[in-house]
Amino acid sequence: MEPSLHAGVFAYCVVPHGADMSALSPVATVSESEGLTLVLPEEQAIAAHLPVLFRAAWITLTVHSDLQAVGLTAAFATALGAAGVSCNVVAGAFHDHIFVPVEQADQPWLR
Repeated sequence: MEPSLHAGVFAYCVVPHGADMSALSPVATVSESEGLTLVLPEEQAIAAHLPVLFRAAWITLTVHSDLQAVGLTAAFATALGAAGVSCNVVAGAFHDHIFVPVEQADQPWLR
């Protein structure tokens, strides 16, 4: 699956709908009825005084993934679960992106 670890720590935060995000550069957003979930560099979250819900390491599976493929998410989620690592997945048009607890990012399963 060719995982690639991005440098830095990423934070999951929530802002109200309509919040000014002009100073932020989220790598992912999810709109939910409760608010807008942001995944952004932790230093931006701290500078914006946003409560950090989850500190994560960002791993990209560099293999091109098809949005209609069956089984890829199950395969890596099962492997990470067996290693005791929780994962939060965001699928882009070309790659899957996995956010894992920052404390567990530098383990043998990533190499």
